[in-house]
Amino acid sequence: MTQALTDRHALALHRARATAFFMQEEAVAEVQDRLSEVNRTFTKPVVVTGFPHLWPDFPTIADDEVLALQPETHDLVINALTLQWANDPVGQLVQCRRSLQPDGLFIGLLFGGQTLTELRVSLAQAEAEVMGGLSPRVLPMAEIRDLGGLLQRSGFALPVADSFTKTVLYRDAFHLMRDLRAMGEGNALAARLRHPTRRAVLARAAEIYAQNYASPDGLIRATFEIICLTGWAPHEGQQKPLRPGTAAARLEDALKAAAKDS
Repeated sequence: MTQALTDRHALALHRARATAFFMQEEAVAEVQDRLSEVNRTFTKPVVVTGFPHLWPDFPTIADDEVLALQPETHDLVINALTLQWANDPVGQLVQCRRSLQPDGLFIGLLFGGQTLTELRVSLAQAEAEVMGGLSPRVLPMAEIRDLGGLLQRSGFALPVADSFTKTVLYRDAFHLMRDLRAMGEGNALAARLRHPTRRAVLARAAEIYAQNYASPDGLIRATFEIICLTGWAPHEGQQKPLRPGTAAARLEDALKAAAKDS
């Protein structure tokens, strides 16, 4: 059996101590914006989340490995920034897909591969210099180019994957790491070191971070990439994609015509 990526017990403890929810609130706002663009009223929604208090208007379930979902019971399933912690993300997507009624909508948000690149690079360089090697510290995150394929493998129709980034400024790397703990996003990797990191590693990482990623006013930047996945449960009335080479007009021409009409 493959070793689990995430220590679910440690993740639950981190979330229980969380006090900063600005990225989770960003996810709530993004979902609301996307739903406002869908000409549809959803009556049987459910949200998969580690922070149910942020979704007071929706029924919620925990992001356990086996989700508390029944087949074809929902017309909307939202997965709110939990997939990056899933030991089996494809399995999670399949469970969400099976719980949708025909023509039901799935919206999933997760942290993408550009998230915390500055911190990951700084920690890796510092640990290599001070300790002579690397240890698992930051959650490996999926790239957007891979996630559209995962939606298709999971049985979704009309799959779309897109992303946006948020840049947050901090006083220093220690401020950022404290904020990550406050967000409930501390190191919950199953393979993490089980003893405190040497202060020399953290101090050197902070130096590298400041040298490479400081703004003119001396603050450091931290990048958060949120990938948004959407897909529909198949239904015979849905639009079918054309076979390659059968389109009657080029996308470029259609976009130019739309811009001219507007």
